[in-house]
Amino acid sequence: MLQALNTGHSGSLSTGHANSTVDALSRLEVMVATAGEKLPIEAIRGQIASGIDVMVHLVRMRDKSRKVYEISEVEGCYDGKVVLNRLYEFRETGIEDEKVSGRWEKVGDMIHTEKLKMSGISLITEL
Repeated sequence: MLQALNTGHSGSLSTGHANSTVDALSRLEVMVATAGEKLPIEAIRGQIASGIDVMVHLVRMRDKSRKVYEISEVEGCYDGKVVLNRLYEFRETGIEDEKVSGRWEKVGDMIHTEKLKMSGISLITEL
């Protein structure tokens, strides 16, 4: 998967199972490290940072519904670590009609907007 993300083809999409976007990065590192190739962890992290632009974390809530819980962009790889920039997160406000209710909160500004601009997409600044 990581090799496919870094081949220069635009529009790759993949699914992983984790408890957060940070956990997803850690699990991806372990998958690549145990795949047979003996790559230094810094090289693996560099490939992750260059291959992934945005991470979307879905959560199964206690009412059994699924909600987009967090959206983060991969800011880059600095000092050998992949750095995430959290953009939006779901804030639970309570239970309504036995369903989890809440709202999206913007918690950060997107840093890498070049690809969006080249595609003709303007950024939403307020939700």
